Amino acid sequence: MTVTMLLLFLLLLLGSQANHYYGTVMTFTPKGRTYNGSLMVVFHYKLSFRSCTDKDTWNCVSSDCGTESVELNIVEEEDKEWCQREGVMTREVSSSISFFQLRLDGGDWVKTKNKVVKWKAVTDVDLRTRLDTHQPNKSPQTTILPVLRVPSNCQRNFSLLAFDPDGDKVQCRYGDTDADECNPCAPPTFLSISQACTLAFNSVIRLDEGSYAVQLEMEDFPKQTIIVHQSDEQTSITPRDPLSKIPIRFTLMVDLPVPSCSEGVYLPKFLPPTPANGARLYTNDTVNITVMAEATNARILKLMFSGPHDVVKHAVSHGEFILSWTPSENEDGEDRPICFVVQAEENTAKYHSELRCVIVSFRTEPIITTPAPTTVLPSTTPESTSTLPFSEDSSRVAKIAGGVCGAAGVATISGIAIWVWKGSPHIFYKVV
Repeated sequence: MTVTMLLLFLLLLLGSQANHYYGTVMTFTPKGRTYNGSLMVVFHYKLSFRSCTDKDTWNCVSSDCGTESVELNIVEEEDKEWCQREGVMTREVSSSISFFQLRLDGGDWVKTKNKVVKWKAVTDVDLRTRLDTHQPNKSPQTTILPVLRVPSNCQRNFSLLAFDPDGDKVQCRYGDTDADECNPCAPPTFLSISQACTLAFNSVIRLDEGSYAVQLEMEDFPKQTIIVHQSDEQTSITPRDPLSKIPIRFTLMVDLPVPSCSEGVYLPKFLPPTPANGARLYTNDTVNITVMAEATNARILKLMFSGPHDVVKHAVSHGEFILSWTPSENEDGEDRPICFVVQAEENTAKYHSELRCVIVSFRTEPIITTPAPTTVLPSTTPESTSTLPFSEDSSRVAKIAGGVCGAAGVATISGIAIWVWKGSPHIFYKVV
């Protein structure tokens, strides 16, 4: 090999390694105070790169963000195309600190059609105590896969998970370049995001096929004016004022046209007992999530997910999978998001199902219901009850016993419909 050829090879290698970023997302949960009054805050974030060895760090851009410890673990990999890792960052923050901001920036994104090169993501944290909850604010809880695929000739909606532990109203929007939220933000023209966090894709021409950087912001707003305080200072927060801001970054792959846009033909279609999008699952031990899908003209090959790094994935049979997660004691009181898609293939084409997400609420203490008449009915079929969506109006939801029932059944307790899955300590419910 000549010197010239060697230099060209090295340049190509370095160029391919430079374009390696697929996205990120970050959430946070205040956990409690130490003996000296400092607040412990746990941040869960995802870093998505081409390789599991690529990495970047979140930096404090405020005067003081406390002291930190960080642990990184692999969540999911996809055939050397991408790797997502979860970072668990614990910060001990002085009681004198009310606000701070964390930032992730660097380069380069994977090659994108909307010409985004450098990456940037910002998280805004407000740790003042809310008088309505008597605790510091918790951010919305969400996650996202590094890559979502859609055929260029199909319209599709992506319903992003937007769960708020405090019961606040969650809204989504595109990042703002002028506000220094991304570099640049450059939203794709064929994508629109609603305040309710539904991303709508409109079909495009063949020239628009390729990869796109999607850069969103998620914020939580109180449903009515609340008071927050730090030391002796009190401030009113109105429903127009965001309490926190977290970033959502991922890559949208616009693929070749598909012969049929109907779900269940080439694009995988979810089947019962797959949980409904937005379902909330309570657990005090291990939770098992069954996912089933079909595609008559393509082969269901894999389930891909984003969630806690210690979720274990099992392939049960063709088109059937189980996600199993056992939370640690340190995660008591947390609400953890898990999102997933099923991928089918036909020749070299890859097809994704819709995006589905659930919230897993881990509680070690017994959850006690208020006294009320209880009616237990014979079980019918999981298909009719196992995918009840979660109501965001948490103020109306009574607490539900977290133990495991000895048999499957449907119960009505204090106006709440509950499906208890036999042999699994989790519960689907909604207000009725």
